[in-house]
Amino acid sequence: MANGKKKSKKKIIVFSIIGVIIVALVLLAFFGGNKEEIISVQTEKVEKRNITQTVTATGKINPEFKVIITPEVTGEIVSLPVKEGDNVKKGTLLLRIKSDAYVAQREKAEAMLQSSKASLSQRDAELTKVEADYNRAKELHSKGLSSDSELESAKSIFISTRAMYQSAQANVMQSEANLRESTDQLSKTAIYSPMDGTITQLNVELGERVLGSGFSQGTNIMTVSDLGNMEATVDVDENDVVLISIGDTANVKVDAFSNKVFRGTVTQIGNSAQSAGLGTQDQVVNFGVRIKLIDSDINLRPGMSCTSDIQTETKSNVFAVPIQSVTARDEDKSMNTEEGGDGEEEAEAVTQKKDNGKKEIQEIVFVVKNGKAKTINVETGISDDNYIEIKSGLSGGEDVVSGSYRAISRELKDGVVVRVEEKKKTFGANKN
Repeated sequence: MANGKKKSKKKIIVFSIIGVIIVALVLLAFFGGNKEEIISVQTEKVEKRNITQTVTATGKINPEFKVIITPEVTGEIVSLPVKEGDNVKKGTLLLRIKSDAYVAQREKAEAMLQSSKASLSQRDAELTKVEADYNRAKELHSKGLSSDSELESAKSIFISTRAMYQSAQANVMQSEANLRESTDQLSKTAIYSPMDGTITQLNVELGERVLGSGFSQGTNIMTVSDLGNMEATVDVDENDVVLISIGDTANVKVDAFSNKVFRGTVTQIGNSAQSAGLGTQDQVVNFGVRIKLIDSDINLRPGMSCTSDIQTETKSNVFAVPIQSVTARDEDKSMNTEEGGDGEEEAEAVTQKKDNGKKEIQEIVFVVKNGKAKTINVETGISDDNYIEIKSGLSGGEDVVSGSYRAISRELKDGVVVRVEEKKKTFGANKN
C-alpha cells in the first residue's frame, strides 16, 4: 500500500514538471514571437550634388594623321635613305626603285613620238599638194575645161589624203600620251614623303623587290605618322554609344603613363558595328569612337593601350543619393526576392520593364523616420560612379538608407524597425 502511494507521488511530480516545461515553452514562444525584429542600417542625407555621367571604354593610341606608303610601280629598291624612327619633312626622299626599265620605256615613247611627228609632216605636205590639185580641178570644171570624172577623181584623192593626215595627227597625240605615261611611271620610281612626320613603321630593306599597286594592293613599304597629333581609338558598347555625342570631353589614361590623365574631345563616332565572338555566348558588338588628345605627349607611341572615361552629360545642383540606395520592387509586391536568393537580380532590375510592359519594376528608396523604414517611390536620372540623380520623390534632407546591400535588397520593408549604425570609414577615403 505504501509502495502504491510512493508511485503515485512520483507520477504527479513528473507530470507537474512536464506541465511546467510546456507552459514555459508556450509563454516563450508567445512573447518571443511578438518581439519586433530590428534591422541595422547605415544612412546618408539627401543633398544636391553635381552628377557627371560617364562611359568607360578601352582602346589604343594612334596618330590622328598617318599615311601608309605603297609604291605604284614594281621593282627593286636601290636607295633607302631613311630608317624607322626618323623625322622627315614633306618632300623628303623615302626610297628609290630601280628605274632602268622605266627609262627605256620613256626613250621608246620619245622615239615613237618623233616618228609620228615625221609621218604627220609628210601627210601635211601631201595634203597641201592634193588640196591644191582639187581646187584647180574645181576651177577648170567651173569653166568647162574638165570633165565630171576628173573632178570626182580629184575630190576622192583629197578626201583620202585628208583622212590619212588626220590619222597621223591622232598618232602624234597617242605618242604624246604614251610619253607622258612613261614619264609619270619613271617619276614614281622615287617616293617622297607626303607630309611632315615620323617613320613609325618600316617594312622593307634595301635590295628588296616591291610590287606596285597598279594591279594589286601593292607592298606596304612604310608608315609616316604625325606624332604631334595623337588620338585614342576606343571600342564602345552598343548600349553606351547612343549616349555619346561629337564634342564630348574625355579623360584618357594610358597604361604606360600610370600617373597622368590626358584630356580629349570626341571627334568621330563609328556608324558600322564591330562584332567579336559571332555565334557564341561571348558575342560583343562595339562601335569605334575617336578621341583627339588635347594635351598630347611626345613620348606617346602608336599602339599603346588606353582607357577613356567619356563625359556624356553633366547636371548641376540636383538631388542625388548613393547608387546602392535605389532598389527595385514589383509594383504589386513589397518584396521581390525568393527564399534563399541573394537579391542581385532585383538590384539589376532598376529602370527595367516587366511582363511586356504590363507591370513596371518600381524604383524605390528607404528613408528612416521615427526609427522605422519608410518606402518612397522615386524617379531616377543620370548617375556617376557613386551617386544617382533623383528627379522626383525626395525633397532633400531625408535620411536615406545607404547600406547594407542585404538590408536594402532583401530585408527592409515599409514600417520595419531599424537601428542606424555609423557608416564604416574606408581607409584613405576622401572627406566631403
